[in-house]
Amino acid sequence: MTTPESEASTTKSGRGRRIDALAVLSFVLLALWVTARLWADPRNGVRDNRTDQAQFEWMMAHGARVVTDFAYPFTSDRMNVPDVVNLMANTSVLSVSLPLTPVTLWAGPRWSFLIFLTLGLAATGVSWYFLLSRVVIRSRGPAWLGAAFCAFAPAMISHANSHPNIVSQYVVPLIIWRTLRLAEPGRWLRNGVLLALVIVWQAFLNLEILLMTAMGLGVVVLALALGRPALRSAARPFAAGLAVAALVAGALLAYPLWVQFFGPGAYSGLSTLIRGYSTDLAAYVAWSRESVAGDARGSEPLVKNATEENAFFGWPLVILVVALVWWLRRNAVVLGLAAVGLVFALFSLGRQIRFDGEETGIPGPWAALEDLPILHSVVPTRWSLALTPIIGVLLALGADRARRLAVRHPDARDGIRFAMVTVLAMALVPILPTPLPAKRLDPTPAFVTSGAWRPYVADGRSIVTLPLPDTTYAVPLRWSAETRLDMPLARGYFLYPDTRPGGGRIALFTAPPRPTSTFFETVRRTDAVPPITSQDRVAAVDDLRYWRAGAVILDPRLPQAEALRRAMTELSGITPTRTGGVWLWDVRPLAD
Repeated sequence: MTTPESEASTTKSGRGRRIDALAVLSFVLLALWVTARLWADPRNGVRDNRTDQAQFEWMMAHGARVVTDFAYPFTSDRMNVPDVVNLMANTSVLSVSLPLTPVTLWAGPRWSFLIFLTLGLAATGVSWYFLLSRVVIRSRGPAWLGAAFCAFAPAMISHANSHPNIVSQYVVPLIIWRTLRLAEPGRWLRNGVLLALVIVWQAFLNLEILLMTAMGLGVVVLALALGRPALRSAARPFAAGLAVAALVAGALLAYPLWVQFFGPGAYSGLSTLIRGYSTDLAAYVAWSRESVAGDARGSEPLVKNATEENAFFGWPLVILVVALVWWLRRNAVVLGLAAVGLVFALFSLGRQIRFDGEETGIPGPWAALEDLPILHSVVPTRWSLALTPIIGVLLALGADRARRLAVRHPDARDGIRFAMVTVLAMALVPILPTPLPAKRLDPTPAFVTSGAWRPYVADGRSIVTLPLPDTTYAVPLRWSAETRLDMPLARGYFLYPDTRPGGGRIALFTAPPRPTSTFFETVRRTDAVPPITSQDRVAAVDDLRYWRAGAVILDPRLPQAEALRRAMTELSGITPTRTGGVWLWDVRPLAD
């Protein structure tokens, strides 16, 4: 027999599940809105970062190869022949590429990349929603608001330009949840193991996000311990569970991290140029190009490229965040979040503070830290990316506080709600996301899709593309991905140590230059053929032998194709043939 109380509870539970389902659906629809132009036409690619899209498609193909061919997961010889690429040091995203193997095999790496990107955004919103609504504030409306910001803030939309590993932050709330559960008495072993597993999951998704999460969470936990004395009784199970998590995660990650830092292709920090990528102080109050109020003309002077708009909160939101911290200052969590946010904001300014595109000459605190181990591999501007979830949680806490005020003061309920909606609209409507710009990708040449390249890679040979792939031309990685990496490439687009004398093994965005790669880079940059000497021809033969080249191919659709064709013909003395949509030089006689 049911009672009125049980019926009311059942009704409330059913209503809650419907709200949860609508929340999940809303995040999926928002993710589809952001990626709509990529879904609308399968021939489209991300306009503002096609090189990284090609690289991630290659990574998805590598994950499938690990499953189908039992390939070694942490390095690969399918690019940068005859050397290998250290994939642990190159965002191999194995925690996603392995599960998506069926999609990659059935539909191709382009679709698995797009699913990775879209579901990464949606899952991030869903994960934050359940953490906020079940653990932090237990209120669905404010939780949805905070989660939507965490998943679709300007920085996230900026990185959606072919950085699916960065926008896929759905493991971060799980790490927070499992860390908080460490305080449960009597379950330190179980909770420690579960925390270790989600840490490992995130490590194979993005280590940079894991580092920022660990630092931020550490400060917030310390703030809770100091601000809520009642929690100190849980210190023993918390410490025990944390020790278990460290031991288990350390054991599982020991070998992969050894490969990353000491294995073949390991590098020692990023270049000085990349470590100089900082957040312009003016960017904090500016509008992102992919937001309702923004455009490229306003954001370009403040960032290095379209994928690193890590701040761009707009001045109304900055004012609101400051006001929220003051309003909620008695909350230990808020104080911890504010402290972390301030530190991350200062770190993001880099070694020297910039304002409105100009160097101020004022050193930033990061200057004292950037050469430290591990930190020398962090791009400074991405510390401001870590402000997004901090602000998202503050928005949820603020909205929940306003909701509770309205409940306690029914006479002022309408006024409180109106004020809350107005303030949130002023701060958030200008930064609502717009769909990512897309651009039609050139079809893959039939020479690649038909398998006509296979005779040229027998006996461990590689395919050399003109120009050789690097950070500005990564299309050959997409071609190789479509062959499931059966077509090996000379050189490529990846992080690799500078092994030249005095290079210090600092990361380059491709292999160290060789005479012939430098020669063709000059041809591409100038669209002209420089004078070719006998020394150039000898160096070309040496390089072709080094790359174990079986064939050199050139896409005639490139703007500099004619200059590159003439240069290769004069350099090699071989007349190319036009076949399968490419110019082809059979260089086996030269390279053998």
